[in-house]
Amino acid sequence: MNISDIMAGLTEENLRNALEHYRALGPLPGLVVPFLKSFIPPLPTLVIIGVNAAVYGLWLGFLYSWLGIVAGCVTTFWILRKIAGHRLVQRWSRKPKVAKAMAWIRRNAFSYVFLLSLSPVGPFVVINMAAAIARMPMRSFLLAIALGKAVMVFAVSYIGHDPERYIRNPLHLLYIVLFVAVSLLVSRRIEARFARQERDSDPSDLAKRENS
Repeated sequence: MNISDIMAGLTEENLRNALEHYRALGPLPGLVVPFLKSFIPPLPTLVIIGVNAAVYGLWLGFLYSWLGIVAGCVTTFWILRKIAGHRLVQRWSRKPKVAKAMAWIRRNAFSYVFLLSLSPVGPFVVINMAAAIARMPMRSFLLAIALGKAVMVFAVSYIGHDPERYIRNPLHLLYIVLFVAVSLLVSRRIEARFARQERDSDPSDLAKRENS
C-alpha cells in the first residue's frame, strides 16, 4: 500500500471511526493526528480538525487540534533551525534573491507566519522552513503560530462541530468572519509591540536616536 492509497482511504467517515475506536486512549489520538500534519503535508487539515470537534466536542476538539498542530509546527521549526546552520544551507541563503527574501521575512516575520497560519490549506512545512532559515526568534514564531492556528482551528472546529447549523442558517458564518477580523486586529497590535521592542533593543537604532 502506497501513500496515495492511504490518503484515498483517509475520509471523514474513516477518520471519525478511527478516533471513536481509539477514544479509550483519551486525548492522545486527537493530539497525534494534527501533530503529524506538519510532517505529512497531504493530510487533510479541514477533515482532521472537523472530525476532532465532532468526536471530542467543540472545546476539547479545538484544544486537541490546536495543541497538536502548534506542537508539530514548533517541532519542525526547531529541527529546521538546527539544519539551517549547515554550510550548504548557508551558501544557498547568501544568493542575492534568497538573501533579499530572507531580509523581508526578518522584517515582517510575525505577519508572515501569522497570516499564512490562518489558512487551513496552507503549506505548513514551507512556512516553518522559511521562518527557521530566516532565524526568526523562537518566542516570536511560537506566538505567531499559536495565534494564527488558534483562529484557524477554532473557525474550522466551530463549523465542524455542527455543520448542519450553517446549512439551516448561513448567517451564523458572520460570527466566524467577526472572530477572524478581531484576531487580525489583535495580532497587529502584538506585532507593533514586538517591533517597538526590537527597535529599542537595536544598538544601531539607539545610537541614531542619541545622536539626533
